[in-house]
Formats: sequence, structure tokens, C-alpha cells
Amino acid sequence: DEFISSPPRKTVRFGGTLVDILMKYEKGETTDFELLKHQLSDPDIKDGQIINWLHEFRASVIYLTKEREQLVNILLKLPWLRRSREVVEEYLGFLGNLVSAQTVHLRPCLRMIVLQFVPPRITIREDDVDISDSDDDDENLSENFNTCHRALQTIARYVPSTPQFLMPILVENFPFFNKSERTLECYVHNLLRVTVYLPTLRLQILELIIEKLLKLDVSTPQQDIEDAEENANNSDSEEKSTEEGLFDMEEDEERKGNKVVSSSSERMAHPLAERLDILMTILFSYIKDVCHVNGKLDISNTKDLYRDLVSGFDKLILPTHASCHVQYFMFYLCSFKLGLAEAFLDHLWKKLQDPNNASVIRQTAGSYIGSFLARAKFIPVVTVKACLDLLVNWIHKYIDNQDKGANVYCDVALHGPFYSTCQAVFYTLIFRHKQLLDGNLRKGLSYLQSLNFERIVMCQLNPLKICIPSVVNLFAAITRKYQLVFCYTIIERNNRQFLPVVRSGSGGDLVQTCTNPLDSFFPFDPYILKRSKKTIEPFYQFWEELSAEDLENLKKPIKKGTSEDEDDDFLKGETPQNDGVVGIAPNSYESNTRSPLSSIGSPPDCYVPYP
Repeated sequence: DEFISSPPRKTVRFGGTLVDILMKYEKGETTDFELLKHQLSDPDIKDGQIINWLHEFRASVIYLTKEREQLVNILLKLPWLRRSREVVEEYLGFLGNLVSAQTVHLRPCLRMIVLQFVPPRITIREDDVDISDSDDDDENLSENFNTCHRALQTIARYVPSTPQFLMPILVENFPFFNKSERTLECYVHNLLRVTVYLPTLRLQILELIIEKLLKLDVSTPQQDIEDAEENANNSDSEEKSTEEGLFDMEEDEERKGNKVVSSSSERMAHPLAERLDILMTILFSYIKDVCHVNGKLDISNTKDLYRDLVSGFDKLILPTHASCHVQYFMFYLCSFKLGLAEAFLDHLWKKLQDPNNASVIRQTAGSYIGSFLARAKFIPVVTVKACLDLLVNWIHKYIDNQDKGANVYCDVALHGPFYSTCQAVFYTLIFRHKQLLDGNLRKGLSYLQSLNFERIVMCQLNPLKICIPSVVNLFAAITRKYQLVFCYTIIERNNRQFLPVVRSGSGGDLVQTCTNPLDSFFPFDPYILKRSKKTIEPFYQFWEELSAEDLENLKKPIKKGTSEDEDDDFLKGETPQNDGVVGIAPNSYESNTRSPLSSIGSPPDCYVPYP
């Protein structure tokens, strides 16, 4: 009775075993083979069927040669990730057997896994139109990614050459920037996870990520980001004003500690900036996790990562003009230990002084040194002094060598690295002069006098004519206050020599004065991505805006006895107010443009009025 009442056991067999089907196919009997392909391609295939077939395929991988590529591709398209644990384990076993017996299928297997590094595609129907999009809300994503990395480790265990085949696949499958933020976030996160168990790929993967971030960074100018934020803030304020007085009860409930909770407060208004912000946050987290073990800095891990990141910096960041954010991975890494910051400065210094490097690379290295010394809170005054000594001594030797030559005149093309180094020194002094003089004014002044700024400023190469005016004017004000050098005579002469440049365009002729002949920029100017800047801000030196009292003090020399004739008109016009701050570092897209309000954190442009 029990036998009669029980249903017959379901079978997945037709036409014999897998080996029989493959043998018949070789003889030209394709019916069973087509049925097999049809069943494996069935979207409604049951877990039990998958397990039974995989079990047979594992035992028959010797038959899955290059000629059976079509069948293998069907197996690789099986929806194994979102199945029961038994299916996942069976599939991982099948992959191991397949690549160890038939390495010809290694690339397709790796490609199949890498394609799972992003959320799956789903079809959404809107207004009778099918729209394909990524399923960003898949709750099993994390577990699926873990399984993918297990699969990669399994393959790498069986095939030692896996890394060299994997890297091109990782490159070609990197998502385009118009994909969703979640897609980019998942892919980059999974790339960084690969570096943990395939360390030989770490340098290449980091360079790939840096390259992609850099393209995103330079295609999103800081001006565009700030304009988007300003427009978003204006539209928000307009909406609030129209809804004023409504929903007062809800407003009370939303307040926590006198702050309104806003889920969108950290989102960037510019879509590409939002993607860059998310990816920079991931990169910063990765750097922190690699360098710290159980909350403590691991020196060995940190040194290894430093070497890889410096390599990426040299190859990608240094030759790129006016990137705004990506270079901050070096800033953040160097904040972990002073030795790293000193090593980075030494690395840049070698780039700067090496005449075998291209002039533009040497100039950029000078910009990085100046910006890093000025902005990094974690660099102590003793290190700043050591760097200033190196830079100033090099400048004096350069002047000595030029005095003997025939090219002793102001020319950016000939002396670009010299002017970049001068600007780095001036910029560092603007930010650090208070610390250099703090404690013992006499000793500090003696040190600054020993740098002999007067010789640098008065030399025939005339650095004050080439450096950015905002830097020159603040440097002139500070050095005048401490009676180090009087720059205004030279600045006035240089201003008379500036010739306007006429540029013809579709809108007519435009007269411009070149205020940035070096085309220089300061790579560590204020970081404006909302999420990731929280990582940078604790270590970052913002520009302290000059109050009216400070500006007044800058007019007064530190020493008494100067005649009235020696006094100048520095900043006798209007005092710059907080609502009109101008960024010190012109961006590459517009070298003499005033930055908008949100770029507070750089010194203001201080132009000297003359009678």
C-alpha cells in the first residue's frame, strides 16, 4: 500500500548517462544532446536537477574539450549563485575540476565570475517599455560576492597562472561611469578584495582603480561641482521658503539635538562627483584596513602599500594636470606615520632636482612639495625647516649657475622648475610663517633671514613675475612685515611690464592678462567631496582668513625706525570680507577665475593697489 500511494521519484535522465549523450553526439546523434542543452538552459531548472548534472559533469570533465565550448558556456550561465548551498558547493567543485583538467576554459570561467562583481541586471517595465537596470537592492549581494571570491580562490589554487589571465578581464569589465553608483561601488570594492588573496595583482589593480578615478576626477572640474552644489542649495532654499509654516509637527519630530536629520545632506549634487566621492571613500577605507591590524599600524604592510601607491602616483597622478581629489590617497597614507610623509617629500624632491626628468614633471613635483608642506597638519615645523633648507639651497645654487651662463633672463620655458620651486617656498612660508616664528621670535627671524630671500627676489630670473599673483602678494606682505625683503618695487615694475594678450574667438576679440604663466596648481587645495572629506579634514590645514586686524598688522613692519617713505599701500583698499574669498590656486580650466563661495579654505587674492 505504501509503495502504491507514494509518487514515483522524479528523474532527470533521458537517453542514458552524460558520457552516453556525448558519445552519441560525436556519432552524429544530436537529439539527446539538444535535450541536454535545453534542460540546462531552462530558467525554471530545479536545484536537484542542477546538482545531478553537475555531479556527472565533474566526473566527465575529460570530455569537455575545446569542441564542447558551447556546452561549457551554457554551464557557465547557470544561475548557481542564487541557489541553495548544495548547488553552490557542487558548482565550486565543478569549476575546480574543469579548470584543472581543461585550462582552455580558464578565461570563460574567470569572466563568468568577474561579471558577478556587480549587482545583477533586472528588467523594469515602465509605460510599456522594458528598461534594463541593476538590482541595487538585492539583499543577498554580500553573500554572492563572498561566493564569487571563493570561486576565484578555488581556481587560483588549481591554476597558478590565474592572475595573468584575470587582470585583462578585470580591466575590460570595469563599468562605465554612467552606470549606477552602486554598480561602481561594488565593482571597485570587489577589485580591492581580490588584492587580499592575489597579492601579485595588487599593484596592477590599484593602478587600474587610480586611472579610472583620475578620469572621473578630471572630467568633473571643481568649478562644475561647486556650481552644482550652489544650484542645489538655491533650489532647496526656494522649496523651503514656499513650504514655510507647513508640517510644523513633523519638523519637531525630525529634529535630533537641534539638528534636522537629512538623508540627502551627504549626497553630491553633481552625479559624477557623487560617484567619485563614494569610490574615494572606499579607497580610503581600504588603505586604513590594509595598514592597520587589530587597530594598530602594521609597519610592514604599510611600507608595502606605500611602494605600490607611490608607483601609481608616479605613473598616473604626477603626469596629470590639475586633478582635484584622487591624489589625496597619498596625503591620507602619509598621515599614518611621519616617516611616510618624509619619504614622500624625499621622493618628490628627487623628482624635482633630477634634470633627466621632463620639465613639466619637475614643476609638478615642486607644486606637490609646496602644497603638501603647507596643508599637512601632521608635518612638524622641524621637517618644514629641513625641506625649506633643501629647496632654498637648490634655488641659490641654480642662481649661481645661471650667473655664469647666457640665459639669465625671465623665461618659463627655460627655468620652469626654478619658478615652481620658488613658488613652493613662498607658498609654504605663507602657511607656516607663524609656526616658524612661534616661541622664539628672534631665533625664528634669524632662521628666515638665513634663507636670504632678498637674493632670490632680486635675481635676474625674477620669480615674482612668474609666480601666481595671490602667492606673490601675500609673500610680499609677510616678508615686509618681518623686514626680510621688500618686494613691492619689483612687483610694481613687473606689473608695468605685463602685456595684455588678445585672443580672437567666435564672440569677438578677448583681451587677457596671463596671471599664471607657469600654469601651476596646488594639488592639495581644499577637498570638497562631502563623504570622503571627513577622512581628510582631521589632518588638513585650512587657510585662516585674515581679519581686519591681521591685515592692518601686515602693513606694519615688525621693526621700528622705518621711514614714512618706505611704507607702501598694501591693502589700503577694501578689506576682503568672509563672503568674497578667492581660491589661491587657479584651476587648469580657467587660470584667473575667482572661485565661488564654497571654496573657503584657500588664501584670498590680495592685489596691491598703487597710487
